[in-house]
Amino acid sequence: MAAGEENSHILSGLTHQLPDRDPEETAEWIESLDSLIQEQGTERAQFIMRSLLQRAGAQSVGVPMVTTTDYVNTIPADQEPDFPGNEEIERKYRAWLRWNAAIMVHRAQRPDIGVGGHISTYAGAATLYEVGFNHFFRGKDHPGGGDQIFFQGHASPGMYARAFMEGRLSEEDLNGFRQEKSKEGHALSSYPHPRLMPEFWEFPTVSMGIGPMNAIYQAQSNRYLHNRGIKDTSDQQVWAFLGDGEMDEPESRGLLQLAANDKLDNLNFVINCNLQRLDGPVRGNGKIMQELEAFFRGAGWNVIKVVWGREWDDLLAKDDDGSLVKVMNTTVDGDYQTYKGESGGFVREHFFGQTPQTKEMVADLTDDEVWNLKRGGHDYRKVYAAYKAAVEFKGKPTVILAHTVKGYGLGTNFEARNATHQMKKLTMPDLKKFRDHLRIPISDAELEKDLYRPPYYHPGMDAPEIKYLMDRRAKLGGFVPERRTEYAEVALPADKTYEVANRGSGKQYAATTMAFVRLLKELMRDKEFGARIVPIIPDEARTFGIDAFFPTAKIYNPNGQNYLSVDRDLILAYKESISGQIVHAGINEAGSVAAFTAAGTSYATHGEPLIPVYVFYSMFGFQRTGDSLWAAADQMTRGFIIGATAGRTTLTGEGLQHADGHSPLLASTNPAVVTYDPAYGYEIGVIMHDGLERMYGKGPSSGDSTRNVMYYITVYNEPIIQPPAPEDMDVEGIIKGIYLLAPAKVDGPRAQLLASGVSVPWALEAQQILADDWGVSADVWSVTSWTELRRDGLAAEEEQFLNPGTNARTPFVTEQLAGATGPIVAVSDYMKAVPDQIRQFVPNEFATLGADGFGFSDTRAAARRFFKIDSHSIVVRALEMLARRGEVDWQTPAQAIEKYKLLDVNAGTTGITGGDS
Repeated sequence: MAAGEENSHILSGLTHQLPDRDPEETAEWIESLDSLIQEQGTERAQFIMRSLLQRAGAQSVGVPMVTTTDYVNTIPADQEPDFPGNEEIERKYRAWLRWNAAIMVHRAQRPDIGVGGHISTYAGAATLYEVGFNHFFRGKDHPGGGDQIFFQGHASPGMYARAFMEGRLSEEDLNGFRQEKSKEGHALSSYPHPRLMPEFWEFPTVSMGIGPMNAIYQAQSNRYLHNRGIKDTSDQQVWAFLGDGEMDEPESRGLLQLAANDKLDNLNFVINCNLQRLDGPVRGNGKIMQELEAFFRGAGWNVIKVVWGREWDDLLAKDDDGSLVKVMNTTVDGDYQTYKGESGGFVREHFFGQTPQTKEMVADLTDDEVWNLKRGGHDYRKVYAAYKAAVEFKGKPTVILAHTVKGYGLGTNFEARNATHQMKKLTMPDLKKFRDHLRIPISDAELEKDLYRPPYYHPGMDAPEIKYLMDRRAKLGGFVPERRTEYAEVALPADKTYEVANRGSGKQYAATTMAFVRLLKELMRDKEFGARIVPIIPDEARTFGIDAFFPTAKIYNPNGQNYLSVDRDLILAYKESISGQIVHAGINEAGSVAAFTAAGTSYATHGEPLIPVYVFYSMFGFQRTGDSLWAAADQMTRGFIIGATAGRTTLTGEGLQHADGHSPLLASTNPAVVTYDPAYGYEIGVIMHDGLERMYGKGPSSGDSTRNVMYYITVYNEPIIQPPAPEDMDVEGIIKGIYLLAPAKVDGPRAQLLASGVSVPWALEAQQILADDWGVSADVWSVTSWTELRRDGLAAEEEQFLNPGTNARTPFVTEQLAGATGPIVAVSDYMKAVPDQIRQFVPNEFATLGADGFGFSDTRAAARRFFKIDSHSIVVRALEMLARRGEVDWQTPAQAIEKYKLLDVNAGTTGITGGDS
């Protein structure tokens, strides 16, 4: 191991591996710099250093990029702005907030409740939040439009405590923490959940990593709205409060380059670096702040470190030989955590005692004074300086790395302990020490009345401190967090827009993907409505046929297109624009869902509805990004999710990881997702028309939760003749999930064929074969949504369960199939469990054909014959069921298997070639 390599992860790496051939000259240069700083200040010194580095580069002097700086504050003490508030008043009610947050969680953990909660996160981050609440976070009534704040999920008790001080929540509300049904009407969700508290929280964040990702795309969406002329968002900031342990999630770091590339200087990450995960240190042997500094700076971000409080300023000023900074640089996080779990004497011996120079620095300080040398994230002035610098910085997003102590102020049993995250209640001695530390005017007698119900503290709305607090919020534009749902009226497209879907494809072959794209193009052409559509694609536009939109709608890029496009002479040239409409996220499904979420909640965030249409490889939707789609549901996103290249056997050639046979099942687990598997373009038209009406039509009020849905529509890449809409089109059946597509054409033994999506033509072919070869009379039903039929059936069962003795409502699928005699064969290009969703609601004998197992590369015909879902398999299955009933000869199924060579994959004929993959 090379010299110094063992510490390369915590040191800047500029000089510690290089020999100093002339120490005397080096000392002269350093002395010259020190003189410059003393005489003209750090700002002038920064300019000189930058100039020298630039000149060194021009002269080919190899100077390494400084990815990490020393373990000290980025903003020098002489450049700190004056703190504009009353620090004493703010500190006073911050103590009340911390008390009430802890008491709320403590009460919720009493033996008869035991619902838990987290005390230590907010205790350590209170200063980070309060500086923002008092001086930076703009509410929705601010002239600039207000900021968007992504609160750290585990810190939610602090936000509730502040809302209590503001008069927005009552004691009864605080007592309902995590008891959302038993204390309904006075209940608080565990974490930021907009769907559970739709007037309070805006952004769900507690699924780690999704907050950072969504915050980046929220900032991008703000710029998108501005650059397209929909809303002026130039004065709005996005703040994301994150934990240092959370930054190990790939999603937390994986999209940083987008923020830098788009120059999102409206975005601020605040990372609460308390050095702890849920179970122990983040980097016990290293330094997480240094690691994050290098990572963010390398990704193109502006980095501000807030490491030490003001008590360290004098010590650092006396650090003439750099001994203190060296100790700071080389001390690892595991030790920093330990120091806060021990005493001032321990810190004196083990930290300052590492060198004679540093030991001498604190010789005049008492152990208590040594102990009270604070971390920077607990110092109002240091945090204020960082926030001010962040919002004023232009050209890059900013990350603030704030050094804190988890469980700060909760006492020695909590502060910096590995178990502190899971500690949810305090003992009586803990309560008294905590009260004394915060100077809460509550007597021992009041505390001792009931260990599990210590009192909250509120001095009354007329107290000067509360008036100050309320005045700060009024000047900043109102309360935060707050969610509003009033939005601009949406003029939906006229019925004629859907004619392109209803007229079919004539003699041309067109996959349902193309039918969808043609409809989307018409919707985007609508003069009033079209501009609100946000097409979102993860680098597969040409596969989906959306490249036709490039020349007209253009791809959104805040930097425009500053190059000569290689395909500029083609009709479908790749065109980027500052005002482009298409969000092209690259090979990035996670980012695409984040963009979908930001656009789909713009109706609430900005009062300007956008209709996101996210088109993706079916397999890489709910399987890859299901957690993000769940968060989108929590945030009450509205829009369309298009699973293109759907099905297990339709995407020929691509093979196992591209062959989707289960997405509808995954989608069915999300209550906000309305899933459809249409067969034809006219069905897609009916479904999208219904979706837009449900989301933004003239129906119930904008706050109606039934509007907060995402329509998931699967479309395929197999070309077929798209039929025109039937004259007597069963619109209700299409929307609710099933309609009779093709009645039987002959008299004979009866069977019912239920199919969805790409399998509907197979069922129609099977209907013809059954009639021609076996004299069987089969009806064909198009099932547009197995999932919606199941949900309706379950709802009917629930109604009967809770209302015994009343006439039970008949499930829609049961009602539709009433009078449809004979056995049912249900088929789709998905696994059997998809059609099986409706089995319990169908009185007929029921059999399912499906593509269970892994997908593979082959022809469509061979794959369908292998899975036994092709037309001839449908025929044989129907004949077997009829034979058991004695309605056809018992030998017929075996004859059919031999006739159609059902066991030979090379004998399959179902499906045609063609379609992009």
